[in-house]
Amino acid sequence: MGFGDLKSASGLKVLNDFLSERSYIEGYVPSQADVAVFDAISSSPSADLCHVLRWYNHIKSYQSQKNSLPGVKKPLGQYGPAGVADTTSGSAPAASKDDDDDDIDLFGSDDEEDAEAARLKEERLAEYAAKKSKKPTLIAKSSILLDVKPWDDETDMAKLEECVRSIQMDGLVWGQSKLVPVGYGIKKLQIGCVVEDDKVGTDILEEHITAFEDFVQSMDVAAFNKI
Repeated sequence: MGFGDLKSASGLKVLNDFLSERSYIEGYVPSQADVAVFDAISSSPSADLCHVLRWYNHIKSYQSQKNSLPGVKKPLGQYGPAGVADTTSGSAPAASKDDDDDDIDLFGSDDEEDAEAARLKEERLAEYAAKKSKKPTLIAKSSILLDVKPWDDETDMAKLEECVRSIQMDGLVWGQSKLVPVGYGIKKLQIGCVVEDDKVGTDILEEHITAFEDFVQSMDVAAFNKI
């Protein structure tokens, strides 16, 4: 487990791939895990590593309050994808046999289960499945149209859109986009998305999008409709 050497191009590439499907190193909010990885990077990532750059600029905004972020900072090698050698510390200890013993058996030990216990288990599972199937979950969603403005007419709009679409969050789906002239040869990116209201808001979208400060000047909400 780990990212490798985060001061090298190969280590940053592993981190970039890791963040292509995540907003943070662990969980759904900034934590000490992000601080640990951020501190291991020597300088701001290059623009071609758009996932790392988006994350780096976002965590950088928390530097004045990083000690108050939740979680407990662990050794760097305990973060990241499995199968990558940790060059910053010794190998993590192999999982002990006791770990296997920690699995929770909700219905008791197989050794103690008799025919009556097995029957009760099946009945309870069937009742639970029936209740779940009769209780639909209503998920509130919204359709949002965003205007993303570049710095000038020399901004690479294809790269700008790539950076915006690199933002991946649970409850966010990007839709169609187009370039709209705003004057003096400058065009803005107009892009739609569908969000789950309980998970994604316009404030967090703006925070992530404007983090690409090499390309983005500002972001506005052009239209917002409940679905």
